Amino acid sequence: QVQLVESGGGLVQAGGSLRLSCAGSGTIFTINTMGWYRQAPGKQRELVAAITGVGLTNYAESVKGRFTISRGNAKNTVYLQMNSLKPEDTAVYYCSADVLPITQARATYWGQGTQVTVSA
Repeated sequence: QVQLVESGGGLVQAGGSLRLSCAGSGTIFTINTMGWYRQAPGKQRELVAAITGVGLTNYAESVKGRFTISRGNAKNTVYLQMNSLKPEDTAVYYCSADVLPITQARATYWGQGTQVTVSA
């Protein structure tokens, strides 16, 4: 069984910073791409940033220059450093991972989500 557990959300004032973490655990053989998505009330879930197993990154235009995605040394962790936060960044942030489990087919897994609230 594969699990993704997120941490690091919270309430911050505009201009502040937060760092989100996500760790994968369970019967994992390898993880390729990991990413962060967010969903604000009444809106669709959108990609914030993604990073491949070899470190290639992709960012939403709205967060370029402010957010940085990175992988941990163990490669089953992913971080999102969020700087210069704006009220429009308020959303539930979800971690995702393209996982090849040891005894199951490759699939995309999701974390439970962590709330990020940016006050004006």
